[in-house]
Amino acid sequence: MTSQLKEFISSAARPLPVILLADVSGSMAAEGKIEALNQSVREMLATFGSTDDLRAEIHVAIVTFGGEAKLHTPLQPASAVNWNDMVADGGTPMGQAMTLAADIIDDKEKVPGRAYRPTVVLISDGWPTDAWQMGLERMTKQGRAQKADRMALAIGGDADTEMLRRFLNDEKKQVLVAADARRLKEFFQFVTMSITTRSRSANPNEVPQMQNPFDLDRV
Repeated sequence: MTSQLKEFISSAARPLPVILLADVSGSMAAEGKIEALNQSVREMLATFGSTDDLRAEIHVAIVTFGGEAKLHTPLQPASAVNWNDMVADGGTPMGQAMTLAADIIDDKEKVPGRAYRPTVVLISDGWPTDAWQMGLERMTKQGRAQKADRMALAIGGDADTEMLRRFLNDEKKQVLVAADARRLKEFFQFVTMSITTRSRSANPNEVPQMQNPFDLDRV
């Protein structure tokens, strides 16, 4: 594809925001989890960046929470992301991460009114270590964030699946579970498939009901 055609597609397409909330607390350093997470995100970004459609352009932001919640990757077209690996350390300030994600969605300079419905993806292997209630309220019951599509993954057997269910805030949805680092990659393949399907659909605001081809556990 020529650079001129890419420019035309970018200017004509409406943003489809994807915000990843990634647990990078100290426990993610064990059993190859942070390495699998970094590799999976790199592969997801590569696929998103090569997905050309006149209707939607996938934009990605990554919020990490380990010790503190911070914006690891500002919201931008996936094709423009210059990826830097995440490092695992510290506690699990999940509530702060949700607040930061809600702030991004509510900022009309970052997510303009013409953008398609955002998707927020939360991944964690543990329990929140901060006062998470306000962040959950912001994400599920306030502002534009409450209308976002949400996906959640519990890594291993120590994740707070009840918190992840509350984050989803949808009785029709279930938390997916990756028993190990290998299955973490499968979850990201499922996320990638779901988002690219939306971006190419007649109405990217509609979230398709997709069967999980990787047979990940659900709770």
